[in-house]
Amino acid sequence: MTILIADPDVVAVPVVDEGEALVDLAGLGLACTAGRDRRSRQVRSGVAARLVAAQAALPDGLRLLVVEGARSAQAQAETVAAYTRQLRIDFPGEAEEEIQRLSTRYVAPVAYAPHVAGAAVDLTLADAVGRPLWMGTEVDATPEQSDGACAFASEGIDAEARARRDVMATALLGAGLVNYPTEWWHWSYGDRYWALTTGAPYALYGPVERTS
Repeated sequence: MTILIADPDVVAVPVVDEGEALVDLAGLGLACTAGRDRRSRQVRSGVAARLVAAQAALPDGLRLLVVEGARSAQAQAETVAAYTRQLRIDFPGEAEEEIQRLSTRYVAPVAYAPHVAGAAVDLTLADAVGRPLWMGTEVDATPEQSDGACAFASEGIDAEARARRDVMATALLGAGLVNYPTEWWHWSYGDRYWALTTGAPYALYGPVERTS
């Protein structure tokens, strides 16, 4: 059974944040999608170092393409609100508790969201000149839009997309990042979900900015 990001065991993980700086991934040679603001290219330095290592481990002709790293608390709150509103439309009559649970398959509450901590990155694979490769769904496709194919282990994708997801995962896992299983593109290091998954005693990164 998939552990969701708002599971009590995840939320209960303590945080010991020593204030590690955000760094710009574009300045480290990682490809970033055009049109994103500076914050979205940033992650904590420990995350950045692991992404550089993961890129170096990819087969020739492949590279990581960063879609989004750090996210403001306001942007996270707006994403949560918008997706929750849509779920109420998609699942009319569903109890609010279940709506909130369903929402965490796709977006985390602000207080412990990995993107707000600078601990997470949304990314995909690209070819040698930076053209994104098909991975079975678009990045950020919701479970409803993709009929569940957004989950990393989904069986509803073609063999080529499966092979590419596995190649990317081998590099990222080998560098110490972990995947959020409902989103093939979401990888993190140092957040509460990473700590629970790896057995670390505490998370390394809390929110970069105040959330209240």
